[in-house]
Amino acid sequence: MQSFKVPQILYDANLNWGQDLSLSPTGDLLLSSTSVRGEQRVLRRLLTNPTDYIWHPSYGAGLPNTIGQSLSIDEFDNIKSLITSQIFLEPAVSQTPPPQIFLQTIQFGLFCQIEYTDNPSQQAIVLTFDVAA
Repeated sequence: MQSFKVPQILYDANLNWGQDLSLSPTGDLLLSSTSVRGEQRVLRRLLTNPTDYIWHPSYGAGLPNTIGQSLSIDEFDNIKSLITSQIFLEPAVSQTPPPQIFLQTIQFGLFCQIEYTDNPSQQAIVLTFDVAA
């Protein structure tokens, strides 16, 4: 008897941060896979405060906690380290080449741009978002 391995394709419900679930043209829940799934998971991890998920109290980077703070160069470095350590917990983020993280203060918040390599496609992903009040 010959055995074969079925490729594993992972799906999540398509859910952009701060929005509702999306519906497909046929009325079913829209699913996300590939790099879109990875982007949504990275963003969700970075914008979730630790302890917000009671079943995973260490999940999340808590970037919203930076709102309203004046940030020194050392604090920017700490935020970059936090972002790097958190996104490396997502299987969609390749560890090589290392991600490039750009942070800038904006009125009432922080602008983030993260460039990382999607795993396994090795496609370059640029993720930009604001953390603002």
